[in-house]
Amino acid sequence: MNSESAMGLTHRQDATVYWQEFSVPYVYPVAFVRGLFAPENPLFADVLARKEPAKRHRCFFVLDEGTVRAMPGLVPSLLAYAQSHSDRIDLIADPMILPGGEIVKNELAHVERMQDAIHAHAIDRHSYVIAIGGGAILDAVGLAAATAHRGVRHIRVPTTVLSQNDSGVGVKNAVNFKGIKNYVGTFAPPWAVLNDFEFLEHLPRRERIAGIAEAVKVALIRDRDFYLWLEENADALATFRPDAEEHMIRRSAELHMRQIAHGGDPFELGSARPLDFGHWSAHKLEAMTHHHVRHGEAVAIGIALDARYSVLAGLLTEGEEERIVVLLENLGLRIWHPALENAAPGGELALLKGLAEFQEHLGGELTITLLKDLGVGHEVHQMDLDRVRQALAWLKAREKA
Repeated sequence: MNSESAMGLTHRQDATVYWQEFSVPYVYPVAFVRGLFAPENPLFADVLARKEPAKRHRCFFVLDEGTVRAMPGLVPSLLAYAQSHSDRIDLIADPMILPGGEIVKNELAHVERMQDAIHAHAIDRHSYVIAIGGGAILDAVGLAAATAHRGVRHIRVPTTVLSQNDSGVGVKNAVNFKGIKNYVGTFAPPWAVLNDFEFLEHLPRRERIAGIAEAVKVALIRDRDFYLWLEENADALATFRPDAEEHMIRRSAELHMRQIAHGGDPFELGSARPLDFGHWSAHKLEAMTHHHVRHGEAVAIGIALDARYSVLAGLLTEGEEERIVVLLENLGLRIWHPALENAAPGGELALLKGLAEFQEHLGGELTITLLKDLGVGHEVHQMDLDRVRQALAWLKAREKA
């Protein structure tokens, strides 16, 4: 069989078809460290120089305003680091400071401002744009870097639990548009991801806890042993014991990286998104609450909802959803929010529109990841709305118990 017929094309007298095929390897370091910008630590400078060791590298920093506010010494430490490694670092301008959270993703003007700066400072494909902040800043800066000159080198320095254990190690960049989450974006792997655990010590408790939800998510669909470890270490995680927190982040990041590299669809060309277990409702809940519910908090609720639905659908053994909810609660996460009962025009639950929006964002057939067991995800292509309502009722009753 020739390649044309294999692809569903037949020979035509009036057409010549050539098949172009090539692959592009993506290789980038994901590092975990303490004191990334301590002058005596060469890691950052080494990452800059990994392809061209004998030159000074032009660098432009974009910082999360919340991170700068929590760490007033950050900018001086960056300047001191650049001075200490001036043989390899050329700091071409003062750092740009932008609002973090969904603010930076909701207004395209912030992306345009970054692109203006990239142009004004003549940042080319051999220069670096370095983002330091939470997942929203990493997304927005990544989009600006990926679309300037069709892609300039971009380094991520995640500063939150969620961005270190999940979003920061991935290959996606995006901002919101017309109220639709991550509508404008790219798939553009970074030059490097450098995770400094010291940033976590400056996070509010609420943010630090919320990020653990993504570790629970990936453990539930990919690694039973890691899930059991989370159960055993819930108290240590909830009190931010460094050894437990750091292991949780590293293992979660490893599992996310493995799925991206070996799951067969790193740029999401198909219909399945297993790493979005619990996310169809989480994304909708975030929008419904105007992001007053944090992403990780919404994901925790989405996990609980889909775990109960998995039981109702006969996939997951009854009682396992209770076990999952107990873990989430022991970590300090809630499983209910009043907005889950909000009605759309016509009286239907507004949350249910999240299914159509989830499908529309990816395209293809609806594909939702549910659970067959702890550590075993299972894809389905339809959701029974009555079961979703029953699962919501269970969550509400469980929250009030």
